[in-house]
Amino acid sequence: MKIALKPSLVLLTVSFVVSVPSVLGQSATRARIAARQNIAPSNSPPEAERPVTIHVDLTKTVGSYTPIYSWFGYDEANYTTMRNGAELLGELHDLSPVPVYVRFHHLLTSGNGVPELKWSSTNVYSEDASGNPVYDFKILDSIFDALKAAGVRPMVELGFMPKDLAAEVAGRHEPYQVHYPKSTVSGASNNPPKDYRKWSELVRAVTSHLIERYGSETVLGWYFEVWNEPDIDYWHSTPQDYWKLYDYAVAGVRAALPRARVGGPASTGPGGPKAAKFLDDFLEHADHGKSAANGEPVPLDFISFHVKGHPQIVSGHLRMGLDRELNDAARGFAIVAQYPKFRHLPIILSEADPEGCAACSMKVNSANAYRNGPLYATYTAAAIKALFDLEDRSKVNLLAMLSWSFEFEGKEYFEGFRTLATNGVDKPVLNVFRMAALMSGKRVMTSSTGQVSLDDLLSKGVTQTADVDAIATKSEHEAAVMLWNYYDDDLPAAGAEVQVTFAGIPAGVNKVLLEHYRIDETHSNSYTVWKGMGSPQTPTPGQYARLKEAGQLELLSSPQWLDVSDGKVTIGTALPRQATSMMRLKW
Repeated sequence: MKIALKPSLVLLTVSFVVSVPSVLGQSATRARIAARQNIAPSNSPPEAERPVTIHVDLTKTVGSYTPIYSWFGYDEANYTTMRNGAELLGELHDLSPVPVYVRFHHLLTSGNGVPELKWSSTNVYSEDASGNPVYDFKILDSIFDALKAAGVRPMVELGFMPKDLAAEVAGRHEPYQVHYPKSTVSGASNNPPKDYRKWSELVRAVTSHLIERYGSETVLGWYFEVWNEPDIDYWHSTPQDYWKLYDYAVAGVRAALPRARVGGPASTGPGGPKAAKFLDDFLEHADHGKSAANGEPVPLDFISFHVKGHPQIVSGHLRMGLDRELNDAARGFAIVAQYPKFRHLPIILSEADPEGCAACSMKVNSANAYRNGPLYATYTAAAIKALFDLEDRSKVNLLAMLSWSFEFEGKEYFEGFRTLATNGVDKPVLNVFRMAALMSGKRVMTSSTGQVSLDDLLSKGVTQTADVDAIATKSEHEAAVMLWNYYDDDLPAAGAEVQVTFAGIPAGVNKVLLEHYRIDETHSNSYTVWKGMGSPQTPTPGQYARLKEAGQLELLSSPQWLDVSDGKVTIGTALPRQATSMMRLKW
């Protein structure tokens, strides 16, 4: 695994403290915010958070550590083959010791293969003058070849509708493609097929081609998902017509590869009643219905839906919406759990994000400013723990929380898209996935005096007190804990003094090696470095090299051997607001 590590100059002892933003700097920031809100600024520094104690019990397993973090996606399939896209795919492969999966839209869309915001194409299907299918796999092959070269695996999203196969829909007169910033899902590319049997044959032909090119055993390791968000305007027809689309698509996949993994419905967040009903009705169709394609039982190997937060500007500052994302997940898990036949099927949250528009920059919505700094990473860390907790409570099988974030070619540095990298420079959020990949084995018990309970996360979000919490794992010769100091409101605040105790270190182990990684304003943070350079849009080669380095996961201090006493080690740290740490012990 390739992670660039940059030890800081802080020396580590068993109990150590790192610097947090100065009181003077915080007061100045508070004054600027107060000025924007037309209220009198306070001259007092932010009130220090209460000391927090985190206890990690390595002897108590709470569940599997499924690598839910190793899934990513994006609208623009053609970015896969571009310079920065290909480089980022390689980095995604390198961040994780387990397979990384990639999902993208527009696999079957007609066009010339030139991407733009929220649009892409492969031109895989057209028809001749007699209405016979004509297949062109050139662009599609280039995309899947790039995934293979990077060592990542596709989650094959079967959509959208080729131009020559799209039916006319009464009352809709949009062209095939509608360009951003207009509603790109309003065009005929999201219409149903004019012939469902031709749709099934298209899916069969594509699947057969993938098998011929990459081998059946390879393709058996992929997931085939039918369409995207068919409960909203991504699908220009009824739910019942989506069941039909699903049935015919699955029949096409299975005709080429009988043991292929198929699923859906990739619907929007079931925290809302309409989306909840759509997911429930789809599962009812799969549970008791018969396939419209062949009259047989409806195949379903995994269940997918989306979960999203809701950041907004409140009283002049950014407030995230973690509770919205978690309630989507909680309601979706509860719906799945009602079906004994399906409750143990893998659940793929095939988009799991703080909000819903990766291609909308800060220029479109100032609330998207969270995407450049450490807040995005800390939100994601808190979401990982909470999703595992919801899985445990619901007794379902969570396989993935797919981050709908990648990169955009030819855009400004740090323009505020929901991306993992900007112009080839990794952003802080990518490092939280690198942290998660350093954890392995089983999840073990953690308790924190600074934790916001799961019930409060669902009912209130993180708006009363900060969530200073952790998730931990143990494998044969190491243990790891990821901890964070998260708050929905992005306002200046003093950091928390945290004591982390690892208990249950195996008998006979007298010393452990501590590696402590950090994401905050000054660590693993290319955005801060870029701003310190004056925010250049044409950085010099030297500046660019520095930005590339700053985008990697960074050690807070040099690795240090620590003495173990009675199977315990206690480590102290100052954890700033909106910061994430990873402490890994090896023996």
